[in-house]
Amino acid sequence: MKIPNLRWLIAFALLLAAVLNYIDRSVLGLLAKTIQEDLHISDRQYAFVINCFLLAYTVAYLLSGRIVDKLGVRVSLAIFVGWWSISNALTGVAQSIRSLSAFRFMLGLGEAGAFTASPKAVSEWFPPSERGIAVGLYSIGSALGATIAPILVAHIAVNYGWRWVFAVSPILGGLWIICWLWLYRPPAEHPRITEKERAYLKANLAPTPQPQPAEKGSELAIWSSVFRSPYIWRLMVARLLTDPVWYFYQFWMPKYLQSSRDLDQKGVAIIWMIFLAADAGFLVSGFLSGRLIKRGRPAPSARLSVMLVSACLVPVSFFIPTVPSVAAVIALGMLIAFAHTSWLSNLTSLIVDIVPGRILGTAFGVIACGSTLGGIFMNQLVAWFVENRSYNGCFYLMTFLHPVALLLIWSLRHRQCPATTPAGAAQTSGTN
Repeated sequence: MKIPNLRWLIAFALLLAAVLNYIDRSVLGLLAKTIQEDLHISDRQYAFVINCFLLAYTVAYLLSGRIVDKLGVRVSLAIFVGWWSISNALTGVAQSIRSLSAFRFMLGLGEAGAFTASPKAVSEWFPPSERGIAVGLYSIGSALGATIAPILVAHIAVNYGWRWVFAVSPILGGLWIICWLWLYRPPAEHPRITEKERAYLKANLAPTPQPQPAEKGSELAIWSSVFRSPYIWRLMVARLLTDPVWYFYQFWMPKYLQSSRDLDQKGVAIIWMIFLAADAGFLVSGFLSGRLIKRGRPAPSARLSVMLVSACLVPVSFFIPTVPSVAAVIALGMLIAFAHTSWLSNLTSLIVDIVPGRILGTAFGVIACGSTLGGIFMNQLVAWFVENRSYNGCFYLMTFLHPVALLLIWSLRHRQCPATTPAGAAQTSGTN
């Protein structure tokens, strides 16, 4: 049976994987106060648990990208989803900080793979003008999962206890894996793609470049190609600076609302509104950059134009400590989340645009390591602020991160990788 517009069904499957990913990682932050009381864990110990997750996430980013390039998107993503689903289920049986840390470390080893495999899938199935939308679509799964998680947690934890929240993972993950293995193949070998869509992709996607003779069979050559590229280092640092904002909202914002704004476990579910705004940021930003590309703007320039707007909005974080009401905190949080996910969606698309397809998974893993390294540093800094000062310093610091990162990568708007540009498309030069 042929499936019309198969690429969008694949994008929807990637969205569902991201939903599962973020439900599984978000529940710990939502249950933090309850778990801390039950297992007698301090804020510093809680930060250590998060850092165990992020440390594994960093290692997994480096390795998972290479796994995706070698095994392909279909097999690798199924493995990743199965691993993290089992790991999250084990969190529900943790009895101490030691076992809790071990299970969150295992979770980190699996979850990073979703965000090295998904960009590779987008590069295989979507031309540049549609990539921002495709990335935005699967990326809203991140925020959608974080939106669903507070409601799920509030219902299950209040009625059955916090441990049962983690029992949902293997059921949902197993169902997803079955559907994914049936659905995904590269376009050239997919039995269910229509001839119309095959012709469209052939006309608008550049052929995947073959490895050069020096790279054949040489892992060292692949890694060397990635680490010798200055623009990859710039993108890595940009994620190191800006992704901590997203991690803060996942892992610490619920605690902030409880500790500084006096909300209880049920009341903190209001944070779903912030993640709903994040969903909108992922979607809207993809449409905006795609529209600029269709009007003739080079893809990197279109991405960075949208990111400029985001970098101007995130600094409203400065005002969160000063507003008197929870409603105002949520409103500002929604604006920041919208701006950050707009930034992140276009940064991801930018990587897909300018990195050669043969090393995309590996390069994306290296760049994404900046995300987790920034998160690890952020957790230690937040724990210090909470114990010695207040949350206010965290919000003030967030004011500067996106503008600094934008300055670092702004010149990449002139860069375009000839190897990934369809024949006949305009190219711009750049050596950044």
